[in-house]
Amino acid sequence: MRSRRTWRSVFFIAFGSTLVGLAIALNVGWIIIGWRQAAMLVLGIIFFLLIIAGLVLNTIFLVREIRRNEQHDAFINAVTHELKTPIASIRLYLETLKTRDVDEAKRREFYDVMLADSDRLLGTVEQVLRAGQVGVKRRKAADENIELAGLVRDCVELARLRYDLGGEAFRFVEPAGDDLPTVRGSVEELSVAVSNLLDNAVKYSGDKVEVSVEVAAIDPKRAVVRVRDRGIGIPAGQAKRIFKRFYRVPNAVRQRIKGTGLGLYIVRAIIERHGGRVSAESEGEGLGSTFTIQLPRVAAS
Repeated sequence: MRSRRTWRSVFFIAFGSTLVGLAIALNVGWIIIGWRQAAMLVLGIIFFLLIIAGLVLNTIFLVREIRRNEQHDAFINAVTHELKTPIASIRLYLETLKTRDVDEAKRREFYDVMLADSDRLLGTVEQVLRAGQVGVKRRKAADENIELAGLVRDCVELARLRYDLGGEAFRFVEPAGDDLPTVRGSVEELSVAVSNLLDNAVKYSGDKVEVSVEVAAIDPKRAVVRVRDRGIGIPAGQAKRIFKRFYRVPNAVRQRIKGTGLGLYIVRAIIERHGGRVSAESEGEGLGSTFTIQLPRVAAS
């Protein structure tokens, strides 16, 4: 894979160098032929403009390739860390249990830690596999009616248990009255999308987790899920880029929080396959963020 990416970069560099050489040769040709030959001058100008356009396009492709390589390398490093760390931890505890006499209380503590590391390892593997699945554009979501508020409520309770958080960490706001929005799609996939947003909210909240989750019907055709946190926020100009595959915000605080750069990409892919869209808003770094999912509602029968 790395050799393929290297050859791509070499190709673009060689292509750019060739275009520069042609531009120099063209200028020399103008001097030799003479500016009085109008036909050759017009052809030369056209050819020169084409070369300049080629140089611009080549530069754009080269910059994109470099960025893609950097993101790919960052993803490999992140996944390697996310896989290696729990494996090393599990191995260490197993070696301790094998070589030393450990009392029952400590033994149970070791088992709990190993189970948590196993869950972390499994979560990373599932996220990578799911990113590959959602990348298949022709694949359609399952087709079933889903009561959205109930699905989101279950995801909130699961996140509360997973992170062992108290009742004040999450505030769930259900739709007012009897107007419970129903959407169509896959329970499993929509649960993954909502859970990924909740995981992000917890991870980037810092020491004090305060997450507000709201489900509402904004009109007869659309329903929304909003996940608000009071965490580290999103820098200006990054709200759209964070949904790209492998992308992680170049922020010192965020870089210390481990991740693969796939969570929000998976959210966007799932929501778009369900005919909706997802967006992010933030007033700036340190001011929290709000993620909003919009989904088409099922018409009331």
